[in-house]
This record gives sequence, structure tokens and C-alpha cells, in this order.
Amino acid sequence: MTGTVYLEDIERTCAIVATENNAPSLRPAGPPTVTKTAIQGSGTVKRQRTLMDMLSVSQNSQGNTSGERSAKKLKLTASGVSSSSTSSLNSTNGSKTFGLQKLNSIPFSLASYRETLTEDQKGLLRLECEVMGKSWLKVLKDEIKKPYFIALKKFLWEEGVRGPDDSSPTLRIYPAPRNIYAWSNTPLGKVKVVILGQDPYHGPGQAHGLCFSVPTGVTIPPSLRNIYIELKAEYPEFEVPKHGNLSTWATNGVLMLNTCLTVRGGEAGSHSNKGWEEFTDRVVDVVDKYGGANLPTAGAGSESTGIGRGVVFIAWGAWAGKRVAKLSQGKHLILTSAHPSPFSVDRGFRGNNHFKLANEWLKEKYGADGQVDWCNLDVKQEL
Repeated sequence: MTGTVYLEDIERTCAIVATENNAPSLRPAGPPTVTKTAIQGSGTVKRQRTLMDMLSVSQNSQGNTSGERSAKKLKLTASGVSSSSTSSLNSTNGSKTFGLQKLNSIPFSLASYRETLTEDQKGLLRLECEVMGKSWLKVLKDEIKKPYFIALKKFLWEEGVRGPDDSSPTLRIYPAPRNIYAWSNTPLGKVKVVILGQDPYHGPGQAHGLCFSVPTGVTIPPSLRNIYIELKAEYPEFEVPKHGNLSTWATNGVLMLNTCLTVRGGEAGSHSNKGWEEFTDRVVDVVDKYGGANLPTAGAGSESTGIGRGVVFIAWGAWAGKRVAKLSQGKHLILTSAHPSPFSVDRGFRGNNHFKLANEWLKEKYGADGQVDWCNLDVKQEL
């Protein structure tokens, strides 16, 4: 059995707001019926051998390298900042670093993966297989087969979300199915910063898969206006755009992730506690392991380690703060403050200096090229 082996889709075209796919729809006429054996992790269904089982990645590429850098602490005095950044050159052995397989060494064949799915799962997970970024799918492939996620997908099926091309005028679930995983177009190994939101905007045409962002032409929401005001205060040269499309940040390594990925139109929080929170917790875990894996090390040439060495987590509001509470403050820079909503902006968001603090830490960790160009929101650069 052969198939394409995806390493890291670094050069993947970052189509944040995707166009319609002209491929014919393959979805079944009715919702798949997930049997007990189809979703049990250790049930009676015989699992086919996957490409991961057949391939072994034991080749040593450069032998062993080791080194030490002096520990450096970046003292940040802003409210809500926690970091004790110490870094050392990792000891590596072939495709693993400290027992963790390097991101680019994890093999994945979409065709082989699909062959491991039951017919019910093939129907329910068609959206994930077709639109989720492959650098994410290869490390979340087992997660989306778990019972809780299958139950979530059955709920969404009943809500009308079935395949990537669903666009019925009666479909009132946002964002459009093809954009539910738009955040995953930022390759995992290139993630520098994670901004956490809660659930998508619930007005027509607002949500497009990136937290706080709206498509060009849509009125800028109040929270995003306050984000722009803070950015202008930190970077006076920033020219506030007339749009709210943040997709340029996504192409620059900023993962804009809502903790709940869908919502029913006009009903904020309507898809909460259905399984999305557990899934996005696993996304955060994946970033903890592999975020920035393909970024070069500051002062060590252009070589990357293949595993995550820390990223910036920006959590605005109590909800987002809870999602990052489990993370290591020694590995990551964790920035927390009040939410930019008009109801809380003056309770700690305004003046938090998060954009500058993020870049100071990234420069220390990954060099000047590791910083985010926060001021560039030119949608003409959207790919």
C-alpha cells in the first residue's frame, strides 16, 4: 500500500478564507451510524496496519550533538507576564530529541489513514481529512477517532455540518465548514505565538476560522478595535487598517485558536461543552510539544531542533487563562490580561504591552527573524 508521506507542510499555501472546492460531493445521504465497535479505542474491530506501523525512523542523521548555553532569564515586569526562559542546545539522536520524535520525522499518509477508518468514520471525518493542515492532522489523527470527537461530529452532522462544501442558505452554523480549521493553515512547526479566543463570532459572515478576525469588508468588531488601539500604543508606526482581517498574522506564525470552533447563528456559546474544548486542549498540548519545531535557534545558525522549544501564549480573559494554566512557565512565555471586550478593556487589557513583550521574548529565543510583524496587516499578502 502506497501513499503520499507528509513531513511538514511548511510551504503549504495558507488559504485562510478558502474558495469553493469543485470536487464532487461524496457524503452519504444520511448521517453515519457510529456503532459501538467503531468508536471504542480497544474494541473488537481489527485495526489495519498503518504507514506509521510499517515505517521505522531509526536512522541517525548527524550523530550526536550536544552543547550548553548559559541560562538567560528574561525579566518582564508587565502585569500578567510569567516566564523564566532558560535554553540549552538539545542533545539529539537521529530522528528523536530527548525521546520525542522530531516533527518532520513523523510519517503520515492520508490514503493509508483513511483505510484505517470504518465507513461511519469516513463519513464523519471527511471534513478533517480534506481541510485540516497535514502538519496538524498527522499528530491529531488518533484524537479525532476518539469517542468524544465522534460524538461531537454526530452532533454537528445533525446541525448541518457534514462536508467541506456545505453552503446551504439554511445552514446557520459559523464559520462555514471549510473554514472551521482555517487556524491549521499555520504550519505547526512554524507557530511562534498562540492567541486564544472563546467561540466564533455568531453573526452572519463574521467568523472565518481565526479568533478575533473577520473577513475583509465586514465591520470591525469592538474587541478587535480595542486590540488595534493597544497595538498602536505599543507601536506608534502602526497604521490602523479599515478592515479586521488578521490572516497576515497567521502567515507569520500566529495561531489564532478559539477554544470552541463552531457556533449556531445568533446564539453565543451554543456549541460549548459538546467536545470542542477537549479537542482544542489537545491542540494546545500539540503546540506544547511541537510549536516552533522548525524555527532556527538564536545564535546557532539556521538549524532547528525538530521539537518545540517554547512559544508565546496570549490569553485574554479568564476563560483563555484557564486553558494555559497547565503549561510550563519555564518553557513558554505566558501573557495574560483582561479581555479586550468594551466591558473589560479598562480592567487590565489596555496597556498590557503584550505585542512588544512577545517580540522581545521571541528575539531572545529565535533571533530577529523569529519576531512577528504585528504592524503588517496588508491583506494583499494573504495567500
